[in-house]
Amino acid sequence: MSEGPAQRAASADAEKEKQLARERVLRVILTSDARQRLTNIKMVKPETAAIIEDNIIRLASEGKIKRAITDEEVKQFLASVQQPKKEFKIRWA
Repeated sequence: MSEGPAQRAASADAEKEKQLARERVLRVILTSDARQRLTNIKMVKPETAAIIEDNIIRLASEGKIKRAITDEEVKQFLASVQQPKKEFKIRWA
C-alpha cells in the first residue's frame, strides 16, 4: 500500500518540525562561530554534521552541557568522528 497525499504532507510537516526543533536546540547550545563551522561541515559532509549534531543534542538532553559549545569544541567533535586517513607507502623496486 502506498501513502496518500495527506499522509505524505503530514509526514513532511512532521519532518520539517523535527528539523526546526533541532535547529532551535543547536542555536541555544552553540556559539555563533561553532554554528558557522557546523554549517560549513554540513555543506561538505552532511552525514558527519548530522552525527555531530546528534551527539551535541544527546549530551544537552542528558544535562552534560552546562555552557555554550565553542568552535574549538566542535573541532574536537569533528576529530573524534572522522576516520583516520590511511597512509600509503610507495616502494620502488
